[in-house]
Amino acid sequence: MAFLERLGDWIWDPWLLGGFLLLGLWCSVRTGFFQLFGWRLWLKATVGSLLGNRRRGRGEGLTQLQALSTALASTIGTGSIAGVATAIFCGGPGAVFWMWVSAFLGMMTGCVEKTLAVRYRRRSPAGGWEGGPMEYMTLGLGLRPLALGFSLFCVAASIGGGDLVQANSIAAALEHAFGWDRLAVGVVTALLTGAVILGGIGRIGRVSERLVPAMAFLFLAGGGLVILRHAHALPEALSAILAGAFAPQAAAGGGLGYSMAAAMRYGIARGVFTNEAGLGSSAMAHAAADVAEPAEEGMWGMFEVFVATGLVCTVTALAILTSGVYDPQAALAGGGTGGMTGAALSAAAFSTVLGPWGGPFVAVCLLLFAFSSLLGWSYYGERSLSFLTGSRRWTGLYRLVFLLIVVVGSVSDVGAVWQVADICNGMMALPNLTALLLLSPEVFRLLRGWTQAQAGCDGHKNPGY
Repeated sequence: MAFLERLGDWIWDPWLLGGFLLLGLWCSVRTGFFQLFGWRLWLKATVGSLLGNRRRGRGEGLTQLQALSTALASTIGTGSIAGVATAIFCGGPGAVFWMWVSAFLGMMTGCVEKTLAVRYRRRSPAGGWEGGPMEYMTLGLGLRPLALGFSLFCVAASIGGGDLVQANSIAAALEHAFGWDRLAVGVVTALLTGAVILGGIGRIGRVSERLVPAMAFLFLAGGGLVILRHAHALPEALSAILAGAFAPQAAAGGGLGYSMAAAMRYGIARGVFTNEAGLGSSAMAHAAADVAEPAEEGMWGMFEVFVATGLVCTVTALAILTSGVYDPQAALAGGGTGGMTGAALSAAAFSTVLGPWGGPFVAVCLLLFAFSSLLGWSYYGERSLSFLTGSRRWTGLYRLVFLLIVVVGSVSDVGAVWQVADICNGMMALPNLTALLLLSPEVFRLLRGWTQAQAGCDGHKNPGY
């Protein structure tokens, strides 16, 4: 356990976390910070297309909403609730600022990643589209060994972090909130998951299209209510976030304090883990989208990061910081407020407004977030295994193993699995970040051509890029 923790820390901190930031900064600078100055265009291409009821697709893959929902199914996971609370507990309020920085830069990383996913994809035997990092590493760079390494660690990550850990989170949440038997929860979860994933990416997309917006709205509404109820504490919370981001924050009357390094470490890590921009996994969902222009799908990649981290994680953080349940002195001393951290701290924040329903509300949200993650990661593991073996004959066996591990995970101690999942995610990110950097000039050309075309259609010069 200690060896796995040291290995995970060595991979992620600071090398890989710095790599995510530097790539995001590179893409942002080269596009003139398109995520900021081109906000009208990317919002019009995403939210505007939904509100305007534009083209629903040609039946050649997932609709763009289904692709986005499938990607968000894996990104909006338990980390959006428990992970954000842990980041604040370990890194202080300043961690939230660095989470925002990570998301801001990650929007352009996500744009590049999803653009490449559509640029380098191929027809699937079922008639739709399939692709992802393994395809743009092979077709774009000609580096098949790099693609095989990515696929191997993606399969491992799908079983560990995407399956075992999520199933355990579901069982633990329902046992704590309602006293339900963990094994029974695991069996029911496996049956429900099987009913979806056995239908392939098409069924996963259709279910995600309905589940993800509903669960996101439920959580955002509940969190918004908590923040509104404690609106008087919002200025103080924002001040603590900004102050803690750049200066050590000492506990009153003592020498203990949060360092700027701790705030960066936990804030950046939480941003990366919740939006997955640069990790490569969600690119597989976007590659299945029924869209002709690669750069157009890049806009949905930006929107995905904005929703996963900019909205969901921010609501969690502000609910905790404005509700008064977070005690920095106790956290610095290693105790926490009543021993609470993670999901318990989030539940306490919601309970300040929802009363005894706060805990069950967070438990239900955890259930929905974790279940949706099971759906998304099952597809990522399936796609990676197919690429790794060059055949789909192992798909049925993979699905069976995936469902059996849902049951095993519901009754297991998965402490070490978190460490293994972090290591696998890191080993996925290393080749993917390399590929994104090498192929980014091509994306910049595609994005420039697409934005110029959009400006021509609108009859005025695009202000963003």
